[in-house]
Amino acid sequence: MKFSRRTILRGVSALPFAVAGLRNSAFAQGAAATPAADVPPILFVHGNGDCDAVWTTVLWRMESNGIARERMMALNFTNPNARSDDKVEQADKSSTEDQRRELAAAIAELKKRTGAARVALVGSSRGGYAIRNVIKNGGAADVSHAVLCGTPNHGVFAIDSLLGSEFNGRGAFLRGLNEGESEVTPGPAFLTLRSDGMDKYAQPDGRFIGQPGVPTNVTAEGPELKGATNLVLGTLDHREVAFHPRAFREIYKFIAGREPARIAVVPEASVKLSGLATGTPGGNATNRPVAGATVEVFRVDPDSGERRGDPLYSIKTGADGRWGPIQVEPTAYLEFVLTSPDAPTTHIYRSPFARSSDVVHLRAARPLGPADAGAGAVVIMSRPRGYFGLPRDVVLFDGKEPADVKPGVPTNSDATLRLPASDVGRNIVAEFNEERIVARAWPAQENRIAIAELTY
Repeated sequence: MKFSRRTILRGVSALPFAVAGLRNSAFAQGAAATPAADVPPILFVHGNGDCDAVWTTVLWRMESNGIARERMMALNFTNPNARSDDKVEQADKSSTEDQRRELAAAIAELKKRTGAARVALVGSSRGGYAIRNVIKNGGAADVSHAVLCGTPNHGVFAIDSLLGSEFNGRGAFLRGLNEGESEVTPGPAFLTLRSDGMDKYAQPDGRFIGQPGVPTNVTAEGPELKGATNLVLGTLDHREVAFHPRAFREIYKFIAGREPARIAVVPEASVKLSGLATGTPGGNATNRPVAGATVEVFRVDPDSGERRGDPLYSIKTGADGRWGPIQVEPTAYLEFVLTSPDAPTTHIYRSPFARSSDVVHLRAARPLGPADAGAGAVVIMSRPRGYFGLPRDVVLFDGKEPADVKPGVPTNSDATLRLPASDVGRNIVAEFNEERIVARAWPAQENRIAIAELTY
């Protein structure tokens, strides 16, 4: 794929610096725009392998436009990863029916809490499958709007093998959702948001799913649906079509019926944070709570990553896996240390939180593996709400473009540095466009990994 200067500039995020998120019961103080009581309650649904925390910046922007926080909710699927075969049980993975059931329960909860007859649903990627499944199978009367962001509505692939995969456009699940002259269920208003060729899961060649040269029979138009309003958001990637400011504008406008008053996050004077400790049993990410994990929070120097004094907070999680709340300054750079049973001690570095959040979830890093053998320290740069696009974005890790981030269609949401023992203890700078985080390199021989986790 060739990139013109215009194409590159269209995709670069021109964001003012802001920070993380909030879901249903937040500690944030003060809405920043005219109250939007006419907007239906909104339920956000994450994608494969993710958690509700991916919606933090979208939720913040909603709050900044006067949407009452008690009228919003983000669902946390118990097992967010799909099964290889939808009908075959698989440990720590979910079926389409599991997701439909959990989403239906969340809709009922939000309706009860708000007294609303119908709610709006916004889904990223696989989350859109659950939304369509609920609506098609008895839930249409409960839903006013359905926004599907990067959902592979015609499959990540459409082939005659692997027919049990929910991501196969020729499989029973998607054929059932897409049957009929219209591909949307009557009643709710449907909107799809997609990329103009930069979605790794809407590509005609199988190289993005490990099958180079094999036709997928899917194109960039795959997320569109007959009968829906279908919008193309330029060079945004698979995740950005849900979490980028450009996506927020379309989500808000479709549900509220008007332009948002502002796109930027409005900061709060007082910030409280809390969240959930989760894990990766057997290498599978889950959103189940981890009991007996130690959570420590430190304030760190923004230029060196060094700790400023004793921990601001320390706790051992109970059966619910929750930690917090803790009050911090909205200008504070933070280090979260998660020590979980049977997992590496994980040092997570974050830029300042401009608003409060109760979904600052902490998931232990993946185990150190053969590729890490001999490394003195392992540091990961992570972008949960998008992929690294080169040359679309400015991506610098320890002063260089990461070697493991491929140019062209954005496919990498993290980059890894393996450093010699002589570099243990030094600061590592992670920069993505206008966001900058300084982490420290911790000794791998002590089973420690550092993560610079980006908010944008």
